[in-house]
Amino acid sequence: MTPTTPLPPGIAAGHPATAAVGLEALADGGTAADAAVAASLASCAVEVVMTGLAGGGHAIWWDAERGRAEHLDFFVAMPGLGGARPDAEVVELAVPFGSEIVHYAIGIASCGVPGVVAGLDEVWRRHGRLSWERLCAPAIALAREGVALPPAHAACLAMLAPVMTMREGAEIFLREDGVLKDAGDELRQPGLARALEAVAGEGPRAFRPDGTLGRALLALCDERNGLVTADDLAAYRPVWREPAGLAYAGTRILTREALTPLAPVLSSLPRLRGAPPARRALALARALSGPDVVGSGHTTNLVTADAAGNVCVLTTSLGLGSGDFLPEFQVHLNSMLGESDLLGARLEPGERMASMMSPLVALDAAGVALAAGSAGGTRIRSALAQVTAGVLDEGLPPQDAVDRPRLHRVGRVVHVEPGFEPEALEAVEGAGLTVTPWPARHHYFGGVSLVSRAGGGADPRRSGAALALEAAAGAGPAGSQPR
Repeated sequence: MTPTTPLPPGIAAGHPATAAVGLEALADGGTAADAAVAASLASCAVEVVMTGLAGGGHAIWWDAERGRAEHLDFFVAMPGLGGARPDAEVVELAVPFGSEIVHYAIGIASCGVPGVVAGLDEVWRRHGRLSWERLCAPAIALAREGVALPPAHAACLAMLAPVMTMREGAEIFLREDGVLKDAGDELRQPGLARALEAVAGEGPRAFRPDGTLGRALLALCDERNGLVTADDLAAYRPVWREPAGLAYAGTRILTREALTPLAPVLSSLPRLRGAPPARRALALARALSGPDVVGSGHTTNLVTADAAGNVCVLTTSLGLGSGDFLPEFQVHLNSMLGESDLLGARLEPGERMASMMSPLVALDAAGVALAAGSAGGTRIRSALAQVTAGVLDEGLPPQDAVDRPRLHRVGRVVHVEPGFEPEALEAVEGAGLTVTPWPARHHYFGGVSLVSRAGGGADPRRSGAALALEAAAGAGPAGSQPR
C-alpha cells in the first residue's frame, strides 16, 4: 500500500528535549527510524525518571514503500543463562501512588537483561540513513551539559525519591544542599555522557560481556549478587515479529499482543461519536473491565513520521528502576523482575518478559491514519483506548484527544480525572461501580504521544511535546506544541 495521504513529518514525545532531538534528525534528512533512535537515546538522558539505557522496549515500524508494519521486540529478558545465584534477594519498597500504596521489589536482583541499545541499533541498521555517531551526539550533549527537569517529571521524581536517590542516584537527583531536585532544576549527568559515548563507539556491543557497559554491569552483579550473567548479555538479540491486527472505526489497527491487550477494549466499545457524556463514560468503564492492578508504569513513548511516509512508534521503560546505578556511568538498572504485574508463568533464562506496551498504527485506504503509543503500565490500555477512540471515532483534534480527562478501572473501582460531567459520574456509580475522583490531572493516567493526519499530540501528564517538521523549517513557534 502506497500512502496517498501520509502523516505530516514530525515527532511527539515525552519531553521537549526528546522531541527537539528527533525533529533535528528529520531536518537533517533522517528517516523516521533515525529520528526515533536519536530521540530515544536523548530520552535516556533527559527522561531518566521514566526510562534509560538499561531498560527494554517495543516498537512498531511502518514501511511506506512496502506497505507493511513490523513489530520489534527488544524488551527485557529473564536472566540466568550459564547459572543463577540462588540466594539473590530483592528489596521490598512501598510507594504512595495517588491514594494507593503500591509495593515493589527492587535492588539489583530485580534487574533483567537490558535491550534498549540493541533494539535501537536494530531499528537504525534496518531503516536508518544518518550515521550512528550523529544519532548519539545530541544525547551525549544533553547528559553532559544538563537540561531542566520538567514539572511532570519532577512530580514523578518526588514520588519515587526513595528508589531514585538510593546509592549512586543521590548524586544525580539531590541538589548540593541535599534537597531533592524540583521542576526547573538542572539534571546534569557526566557519567551518563561517558556511557553514551561508549554506546556511540561500540553500538550494541557496549552491553555485551566485552563491552564497556557490559563489563560494568557484570562487575556490579558480582559485587551485589545480581542475576545477569555474561551468557545473558552474549545471547541477547532483538526480535522482529508480526504485529497483531484488529478492526476499529473504519481502520485496521496493528499493534502487539500486550499483557493487557487493547483489542478487547476497542472491540467492545460502541460508537462514541455524538454520545452524551453519561453514555460515553459508562461505555468506557464497561469496556475497561477485567483484572488489573495499580502499578507505576514509569515508561516513555515517542512517535516519528518522515516525508516518505515511514512511521516509528517506540516505547521504552526501566520499570520502577532497581535503585542501582553503574557507578562510573550513572546508568540506572531496570527492575522488571520486581514488577509483579509482569511476572506470570515461570520464565526460563533467555525468554522475554511480558509487557503492557502497545505501540500501534491505524491504517485506512489512504495509509496510516494514526500512530500512537503510551506510557503508564496497566493504564496504557485505558489511555490508548480513550485517545484512539477520540481521534478515530469521535473526530477530535489529536491534542484535544490527549488532553481530555481520562478514567481507569481497577476491579469495581473507576479512577477519574477532574473534568467529567456530574451526570457521567452518576451513570458510572449507577452501574454499581465506585468512582474515585483524583484532585488533578496525573501521570497515573498514562502518557500518550501520537501523530495523526491532523497533526501531533503529546501528553501534558508527562510534560511531553509534539513538533512538526514543516513548521520548524519555516513557520517558527506556531507549529510546535510544547506541553
